Amino acid sequence: MDKNDRTIALRFRTGFLYLLSILIGLLLWELIAGQFSKVVLSPPTTVARHLYAHTRSLLLPRLVLQSLGHAILGYALATAVAMPLGFVMGRSEKAFRMFDPVLNAIYAIPTIAFVPFLIIWFGLFFQGRTALVFLMCVFDMLVTVSAGARNVDPALIDVGRSFGATRWQVVGKVLFPASLPFLFTALRIGMVRAVNGMITAELFFAAVNLGAYMQSAQNRFDSAGLLAVLTILCVMGLLAQEGIKTLEARLLPWHVRH
Repeated sequence: MDKNDRTIALRFRTGFLYLLSILIGLLLWELIAGQFSKVVLSPPTTVARHLYAHTRSLLLPRLVLQSLGHAILGYALATAVAMPLGFVMGRSEKAFRMFDPVLNAIYAIPTIAFVPFLIIWFGLFFQGRTALVFLMCVFDMLVTVSAGARNVDPALIDVGRSFGATRWQVVGKVLFPASLPFLFTALRIGMVRAVNGMITAELFFAAVNLGAYMQSAQNRFDSAGLLAVLTILCVMGLLAQEGIKTLEARLLPWHVRH
């Protein structure tokens, strides 16, 4: 068996185990839900029927698209801040000593504790929700990017300098490529936090979109409706992470194992 055949076989086995784990999880959910009333815990079959009915009516797709607005913007802003600042913190000792204590102090505060301030500063609507998503993403991404930049092998920098590379050439052709695995990890972490922040903002600020849908389901004691939204969030998180992992595998074949 040549290398390509082994790669295909490994991907098939990985995909099979991936699907198997999901099927086992759904089976356990169905078995456990069967021990309770549907008001307490709806089984996945009931949730699937709920998803189908409200997807066919285009209600859930419309709410998801509306929710994605502040999630994508908050994530983009967090990326724009975390990537350069984290890289500077990782490579500059002065910048690290200056920002690290503040970063750790703020990072220790639960993000939800900032909600009252965000409401005062940005209001209850789109701007406030975007600000919460930004806060829920940026610190995790900063820590990851900074750690990646600090852990670049000094030998790689010495090799670049020995070939006469300028400071900016070292940054662009040595430091940045060597930090890419950590940058992609930061993107994946930030994406999950963005999905988390998206629904958190819609529940803690003015209830809109999926947050309003969940509150309405809660008032009706409709656990199928609540679990339908949670299922959508799980699928969104999985798809986003798999998309970034696929992009990482294509751009960094030397780092990602196939």
